[in-house]
Amino acid sequence: MESARVRHQQYVRGQFRLTDVVETYLARIETQKYLNAFIQVYADEARERARELDERRAKGESLGALAGLVIAVKDNIVIKDHLTTCASHILDHFVAPYHATVVEKILQADGVIIGKTNLDEFAMGSSTENSYFGAVRNPVDPERVPGGSSGGSAVAVAAGMADLALGSDTGGSIRQPAAFCGVVGLKPTYGRVSRYGLVAYASSLDQIGPFGHTVEDVALLTRVIAGPDPRDSTTVPVEVPDYLKALNQSPLDLTIGIPREYYQEGLDPNIREAIQSVVDRLRKAGFTIRELHLPLTDYAIAAYYIVATAEASSNLARYDGVRYGYRAPQAEDLQEMYFRTRSEGFGTEVKRRIMLGTYVLSAGYYEAYYKKAQQVRRMIKDEFDAAFREVDVLITPTTPTPAFRLGEKLDDPLQMYLSDIYTVTVNLAGICALNLPIGETPEGLPIGMQLMGGMFRESDLFRLGHFIEKQLVGPVH
Repeated sequence: MESARVRHQQYVRGQFRLTDVVETYLARIETQKYLNAFIQVYADEARERARELDERRAKGESLGALAGLVIAVKDNIVIKDHLTTCASHILDHFVAPYHATVVEKILQADGVIIGKTNLDEFAMGSSTENSYFGAVRNPVDPERVPGGSSGGSAVAVAAGMADLALGSDTGGSIRQPAAFCGVVGLKPTYGRVSRYGLVAYASSLDQIGPFGHTVEDVALLTRVIAGPDPRDSTTVPVEVPDYLKALNQSPLDLTIGIPREYYQEGLDPNIREAIQSVVDRLRKAGFTIRELHLPLTDYAIAAYYIVATAEASSNLARYDGVRYGYRAPQAEDLQEMYFRTRSEGFGTEVKRRIMLGTYVLSAGYYEAYYKKAQQVRRMIKDEFDAAFREVDVLITPTTPTPAFRLGEKLDDPLQMYLSDIYTVTVNLAGICALNLPIGETPEGLPIGMQLMGGMFRESDLFRLGHFIEKQLVGPVH
């Protein structure tokens, strides 16, 4: 598969018509409907925008960095005058009144948005089975999950229904589906990309990020969407480097850390061997590699699910049937309307997390759970800061197993939560991380490897990831 950057360059040179490409992608979406990757497809709009761009090119007008590229957007990111459902019954008729900042930036860069992708309801899940619109299927093996919660976006790229896609990552929701589907996915540093227009799940953890076939693809889209935003006070006024230029710089100056805690019991042997093979080849290529310890990793899942559910409980309190969204019909009084609206509008997993969050925030348990989880979170952040004073990039597994079967973990929420064991620390610490496909299991299931970097060190991840992709692994697709 050609990189998105190459396709952009070919388009600018006049080597293909975007109207033809859009028709090809629309046909693929139609023939692969069984994967259930999209909630909405903007066929007519995509055709019209492609026609306009072809005309602009014919007139010799300048074109943006995403001209010639087709992009899918997760359906918890708002697009003006279009439905934003969050894959939930409670929002299945909500029409957004404005564009998210990332959507504005994509449109300004001449990207064509082809539709909204399916997700776990309100981004709560690790398999994209918790959707009001039905489960998404993995294109490598349709009997398996694509990962979650951004499963639809990962599938759209992996199955050739879009060149690039946007997802959101609260505890691994970009990296885990990227690993399961065999694509590249980035969780940027918290504050690097505006969250204005992202429907909140856990506000201190959520971050929008890109999917692509190659590291270069992801670097291209990150360059477009990154940067401070006056409408999002959590964005940081740090200059956005030229990520594409960074790809041409040798990564041999980077020191690589291997945290022992990420390679303990429970890691699939095929994933362990694939990562070890890459690490051995990096050592032979001349990289300095150090083993180190991150002992607080053992507390990450517990701390994450306390913080995330507490924030979810608070953020989802607004869905009460009063202002917008679903309202239960024929309620006799306000109390019944609240109760029935939320009972009927939310799915099982969302209700589970709201109840957990309400519990840990309640008067008798706030100190015992929420406050303690925040203290552990601070310690995890300090531990990463100390690690990044010794090394530049950490290499870990992205997931403990390859893609599991549909329905396999639905009845065991704890097992489902543990599939995020290697990814949640990144969100708790606010750092950046990249999933890189590095091979397949004997059954042909994709294997992903995670590169972690310090705050605003995305360039280090892109440099190392690009080197591994080009020099050590080769095309995985």
